[in-house]
Amino acid sequence: MYQIRINIEELPEGLWLGTSPDRPGLIVQAESPERVIEPAPAIAADLIAVMRETGQELPPRLIPPVSASVLVCA
Repeated sequence: MYQIRINIEELPEGLWLGTSPDRPGLIVQAESPERVIEPAPAIAADLIAVMRETGQELPPRLIPPVSASVLVCA
C-alpha cells in the first residue's frame, strides 16, 4: 500500500473533483467529497500497477505508509 494525497475541490456545476499531486492521472469526479474518496485507492492501485508493468519509475512521493492508504487534503 501507498499513501497518496487527494486534493478535493467543488466545481461550479456542483460536482466534486479529486486529483492527486502524488499520482498524475488519478482523477475522480463525484456528487460528494465522500464519493470522490471511495474509488481513489483502487484507481491509484491500478495506475501504480500499470507503471510497474511498463517499467516506469514510481514518483518519489509514493512511499509505503505507516498505516493509511489515502490521505485527503482539502
